[in-house]
Amino acid sequence: MQPTDRAYAEHLDAQDPLAHFRDQFVITDPNLCYLDGNSLGRLPIDTIERINHFLVNEWGTELVDGWAHWIDEAQPAGDLLARAVLGAGPGQTLVCDTTSVNFYQLCSAAIKARPGRKTVIIDSANFPTDRYILDGIAKAHGLTIVTLDNDGSGGPGSVPIECEDELITPEALAPHLNEDVALVTLQAIHYRSGSRPDIKAITDLCRANGTLVVWDASHAAGAIELDFDANGVDLAVGCTYKYGNSGPGSPAWLFVSKRIQRELRVPIQGWFAQDAQFEMGPFFEPADTIRRFQIASPSIIGIRGVQASYEMIERAGIKAISHKAAVGTDMMIALFDAWLAPLGFSLMTPRAASQRGGHITVGHPEAKRIAAALRKFSAVVPDYRTPNSIRLAIAPLPTSYTEVWDGFARIRDSVTNKDYLKIEDNGSRVT
Repeated sequence: MQPTDRAYAEHLDAQDPLAHFRDQFVITDPNLCYLDGNSLGRLPIDTIERINHFLVNEWGTELVDGWAHWIDEAQPAGDLLARAVLGAGPGQTLVCDTTSVNFYQLCSAAIKARPGRKTVIIDSANFPTDRYILDGIAKAHGLTIVTLDNDGSGGPGSVPIECEDELITPEALAPHLNEDVALVTLQAIHYRSGSRPDIKAITDLCRANGTLVVWDASHAAGAIELDFDANGVDLAVGCTYKYGNSGPGSPAWLFVSKRIQRELRVPIQGWFAQDAQFEMGPFFEPADTIRRFQIASPSIIGIRGVQASYEMIERAGIKAISHKAAVGTDMMIALFDAWLAPLGFSLMTPRAASQRGGHITVGHPEAKRIAAALRKFSAVVPDYRTPNSIRLAIAPLPTSYTEVWDGFARIRDSVTNKDYLKIEDNGSRVT
């Protein structure tokens, strides 16, 4: 069988040890090819019961007494997430706040932990929030920001860098490191291209330079094996609503290795970080545990969604999930070569599975209208990214290989029929 035969995808589904997890998600339209799980994951059925139970049997009946067991839920939820997707031991992860807040907290703490160093490094293909926040930190503290221009868009302190598909390699980063660099921050999976840097090699390189690294794993956690402990990761952040399937706006997470927890002081000194929290003392004296990085009350409703989804991920096993992501994206690339390249598409993601995550990105001059036409006419949900790219993902638990195959067949047919010529800008700023 060839990947262009639908029987190939059906065979993969028949052999898939994760196939039964699809039945544990809300799927209201079996005909829909949802290839955007890297942007918002599907709703687990168990999440509905978990949140209803919280509303009726906890908040509704316990009232304020519920805080006796809610108070520290950010920590066991963090340990669950760490076991399930980060490859990290307990006491290093919190489920709390938003990715943006956590990123600000950890970057600021890392910079403060390297006094005298005045340079920070990011890349131009990094997620906008990270770029904007780091630029704001640099301006507030009189730092020099260096933007490695890996996508041609530039940015503050832009410098050219040799790369393919936005991928930052240790060899490309090394010339920009010196004794003045306090912080480097990169994505564990590039949000647009899907490329995957060598986390261990880059972390080791920066550590040898005395530089701390903050990894943003928002587009990686739940799709690939991250192995934070084995790779020596010190600091990382990420969200839970993509491959984590925890819901829109669900609480994010932060990771701080035990090696450096006592060394760091975050800028937002919230009362949940206070060692003797309920003594309400006059001075800030942070806890010696991961709680020193928590600001305020955890979102208990949000954490219920995290518990439901990451317990499912833990049962499935991140090794099996990562394998399905690799096989699924291999099939995508084979279908791209056979069907989409002849229609004028370009591949913007590395071909080697070890250098990508759970999505691929294809380029086309009419990408925006093609993505809209797929939604409107073909029951395919992709993800357009400016200026000319479409992201296509396999979320390994709710997505079948056949769903991916059908989606690519519909993309081929839609573009062949020029459905995109029927699309006009609808005025929405959401793409």
